[in-house]
Amino acid sequence: MANYKEKYEQDVLTLEQTIDTKQLLVHNDEVNTFDWVIDTLIEVCKHQREQAEQCAILIHTKGKYAVKEGSLDKLRPMKDAISSRGIGVTIE
Repeated sequence: MANYKEKYEQDVLTLEQTIDTKQLLVHNDEVNTFDWVIDTLIEVCKHQREQAEQCAILIHTKGKYAVKEGSLDKLRPMKDAISSRGIGVTIE
């Protein structure tokens, strides 16, 4: 019985975390350079250079791309920092 209760509580916690997960979407534009977006993702989102480069390519080709996932509290400061650099960004 104890194992069932533990498993149930873990499943509920996982479900709650999944429901609360948001995405930080960076939008493509014709103003910002690849280097500026890459440097921003490295500094703000703590991406490795290769990850930031791949994200920049996906942002460019798809029009927008989720560069980070997490809670609203975690993503909001990143959104503000990216936005302050003149890059279009939303949380969805």
